Amino acid sequence: MTPLQPAFSVYLDLVRVAAALVVYLTQSQLIVDGKVFLGAYGHSAVVVFFVLSGYVVAFVTDQKEKDWRTYAASRLSRVYSVVIPAIALTLLADAIGRAHDPELYKYPWDQFAVRTVAALAMLNEFWFIAITPFSNVPYWSIAYESWFYLLFAVITYAPARWRWWLAGGLLLLVGPKIAIMFPLWLAGVVLYRWRSLQVTSLGWAVVLVAVSWAGIIGLHLGGFFDHTYGLTKRLLGDWLFVQMAFSKFAMGDYVLAALVVANFAGMRRLSPLLEPLARAIARPVAAVAGVSFTLYLTHQPLLLMWATLLDVDRSGWTGWWTVAALVAVSVWLAAQITEKRRGALRRWIARVLERVGPQPGKRLPA
Repeated sequence: MTPLQPAFSVYLDLVRVAAALVVYLTQSQLIVDGKVFLGAYGHSAVVVFFVLSGYVVAFVTDQKEKDWRTYAASRLSRVYSVVIPAIALTLLADAIGRAHDPELYKYPWDQFAVRTVAALAMLNEFWFIAITPFSNVPYWSIAYESWFYLLFAVITYAPARWRWWLAGGLLLLVGPKIAIMFPLWLAGVVLYRWRSLQVTSLGWAVVLVAVSWAGIIGLHLGGFFDHTYGLTKRLLGDWLFVQMAFSKFAMGDYVLAALVVANFAGMRRLSPLLEPLARAIARPVAAVAGVSFTLYLTHQPLLLMWATLLDVDRSGWTGWWTVAALVAVSVWLAAQITEKRRGALRRWIARVLERVGPQPGKRLPA
């Protein structure tokens, strides 16, 4: 495979930022009575994250992370550099917010040890378990993605005679909610690895980008995903539909993931033509993308806390914009001890893993 083209990397960073902002806009509807622009598409943004994550992880394992130690150190540091502070911040922000306006909080505030341990161990979405870490509702997707990382590691690094048995066992362990969403993440891997998806024709690239954007926008505005949601409910029945939690949207999610793959395939070919523009915006885009994970995992407890402290008037927009500004500053400050410290955590994990198993550079037996 070829290295990630700089202009396409900028595009992927833009997508990452946009998806994180859409999730924020969706949750920000909690503090205002009016409709928020793009506020209905938070779940779709998570599907985009899954495809994007699969693509990026496929790239780094092809180009950089050649052994399981490097992969494990990178993935663990990526997750826990943000997850541990995010859970601590959620507890603090919820305690402050609830003390000022408990009526705004429709989330659990009990079983502190169970909720915290389940979240940190990524056990909060196993099978039909749904353990919400207090007000941090978006946390569900990182629980999914962490297991995607492990499943991919098994497929990539485990000895050939074991890997499919181990992967199958893991899918059985995590249950249907996570298993049914794993192909969405794998779609990004397939896009990176499958040569047939390497678009060389400029004309086809333009068609793919145009059709994918038309499909993404048109299907959302046309109510397609609402239709698949209702169809899924009829097929599964009320009980199973509820138990599937965030995975009950999977029927529409697969269609959306296919459109995202088509968009990325086309933009991968078109992006070199946009190199001058990409260079001009690369630094500010990278700066915002560099705090997007912190934004994703901290924004809901932060916006609820600030809304209660300011006693926001839900009938107007002044409070909404003020909270948005305060959340932005809070996320930037939080990122200084989360994503910005990832390198130190990765190096520490790598040193620990050096003492485990065969020495680096030695292949595990096939």
